[in-house]
Amino acid sequence: MVQIATFMVPVSGGEAAQEDMNAFLRSHRVLQIEKAFAGNGWAFCVEWIDGAAARGRDWRQGRIDYRETLEPEAFARFAKLRERRKAIAMEDAVPPYMVMTDAQMAEAAKHETLRPEDLKAIEGFGEARMEKYAARLCGADNPPQAGEDSPVQ
Repeated sequence: MVQIATFMVPVSGGEAAQEDMNAFLRSHRVLQIEKAFAGNGWAFCVEWIDGAAARGRDWRQGRIDYRETLEPEAFARFAKLRERRKAIAMEDAVPPYMVMTDAQMAEAAKHETLRPEDLKAIEGFGEARMEKYAARLCGADNPPQAGEDSPVQ
């Protein structure tokens, strides 16, 4: 959930206010800062993220750790989908994200049994991807081997 904090730092004698603001910035995940000169000092509006929205995201690298953000069963399906995506990408000589992005895989992994209509409902998974990859991602053309679970169930 996005939160907002405001700070006023006077032009002269504002060292304490400046340190308070810097301490806040160091201890929060900041999305955006706007500043404006306001009479005798600077006014800052800080947008920061809090709670579950911040969980699992590595803000230094801009990546999401899906092991932390998905339920364990969904992460197991995510891992199987990732392997299937890698195989499809190698077969088609394309980067894996062209088959399906990590965010799309996370959405797909929330389904206990992945069906083409589930993929169609995922943002960014349009008709072209449906035609090229839906059957292979859902396992329709590659049934599990003896003693092996379906890769996305």
